[in-house]
Amino acid sequence: MMLRRRPRLRRQSINRLIPNILTLLALCAGLTAMRFALEQRFQLAVIALVIAAVLDGLDGRIARLIGATSKFGAELDSLCDFVCFGVAPALMLYLWVMNHGGRFGWAIVLLYAVCTALRLARFNTMLDDDARPAWTFNYFTGVPAPAAAGLAILPMIVSFEIGREWLDYPWLVGTWTVLVSALMVSKIPTFAFKRLRVPHWMVLPILLVVGTIAAGLAAEPWITLTIVGAVYIGSLPVAFYITREQRHAPPLGAAPGVEPSDADADAPKTTSGVVSLSGRRAEPR
Repeated sequence: MMLRRRPRLRRQSINRLIPNILTLLALCAGLTAMRFALEQRFQLAVIALVIAAVLDGLDGRIARLIGATSKFGAELDSLCDFVCFGVAPALMLYLWVMNHGGRFGWAIVLLYAVCTALRLARFNTMLDDDARPAWTFNYFTGVPAPAAAGLAILPMIVSFEIGREWLDYPWLVGTWTVLVSALMVSKIPTFAFKRLRVPHWMVLPILLVVGTIAAGLAAEPWITLTIVGAVYIGSLPVAFYITREQRHAPPLGAAPGVEPSDADADAPKTTSGVVSLSGRRAEPR
């Protein structure tokens, strides 16, 4: 009697695990931000959240570059996004000033976390929607989760420079948090830069800007983050103005030759043949 050989599991190269490792490191950074917030060390909490956003922006890109996309990576990325950019900022805001607002403060941070979950759920259900206009693949729909987390804690960042007494008002921070929550689940277009073609004459200026931001983060991190947040806020009406005519474009299915774009900044990894899925993809988290 011949014995059938048990099929061997396919071995994975360590390089193909790098995107998932980055995702887990982002999750650890988000959880560490919550720990620092519990210890009232809010500056370290903000730094940990920024690290989580950077790692979240790298994992999907690296996965596509080395061909290591997977459905497992996509699901892991989405779950980590909710923890890092939904739960962590909500907890940080509550422990910082919103706890002074009692039930009102708690309701506001709950609203922010719920809107983050709704954004992720909406994105996951829209992945296979071929009726979307072609232009939407070059823009985010609403503010991505990582960017929303940065905007949500922007008052905290500003307070590191001007003092907490100027922003120690639950109604003020709560109003801002509600606005950011609404931007997350809104349908306003926001810029995505993954398919942006950089002219050769712009390479050095862009590298100079990146170097300036890095130097600013090292020398004056809170002022630099505030400026970056203000520039992003200023880009929202610009994107809305640019796309006002494109919103009347025909659906993607009616426009042959249009190639979907993985334009989301926080796109997780997916298997080949599956549309790529924050703070991410054709559409951001």
